[in-house]
Amino acid sequence: MGSLSALNSAEINELLAEAARGDQQSLGTLLERDRERLRRMVATRLDRRLQGRIDPSDVIQEAQLEAAERLADYVSNPTMPLFLWLRLITGQRLMILHRRHLGTKMRTAQRDISLHQAALPQASSAALAAQLLGQLTSPSMAAIRAEMKSRLHEALEVMDPLDREVLVLRHFEQLTSAETALEIGISVEAAKKRHIRALKKLKTILSSSGPNPEKDVT
Repeated sequence: MGSLSALNSAEINELLAEAARGDQQSLGTLLERDRERLRRMVATRLDRRLQGRIDPSDVIQEAQLEAAERLADYVSNPTMPLFLWLRLITGQRLMILHRRHLGTKMRTAQRDISLHQAALPQASSAALAAQLLGQLTSPSMAAIRAEMKSRLHEALEVMDPLDREVLVLRHFEQLTSAETALEIGISVEAAKKRHIRALKKLKTILSSSGPNPEKDVT
């Protein structure tokens, strides 16, 4: 069997069948395969007020324990690809933690994007702006970086919520166009167009701010 990232669908199905029969090694292989992608999702969507209090690895561990308990049900009726199923469970665990720690301080439910009938925490515009400008760390660039972060924050705040969600899924969580389309219930072509549109808007803002950090949003 090849590397974890290179497993084909037949190999994944074989591992799933073995894991559903109780093979812990096969289960571990499947869960490890998507750990880094899930960690990116949690890190991107974890409320900044909880950073330092909640470790993304702990969220993933809780989600994987739940996934292990529910795996047989998933194998008997796989309504979505394995990674998206694991992502859904992980997102639900993260939402529970947000509610537990933040309560009424959370964003209203109307501002969350509903995915597969379950709301996942949104990535904040401030967090997205900080990640987009993460490589501009030179002290001489500090003033320009602060200005650009502010402009990006404002642009992301007024961006169509679905466009911003596509940007998060494609750029930060590194989902494929097909996975993104499944997650938000649009066609693959529509997902591609929305991603390109969001990137163009952000590149326009960055290019008008002096330096040229466009490589951060490609």
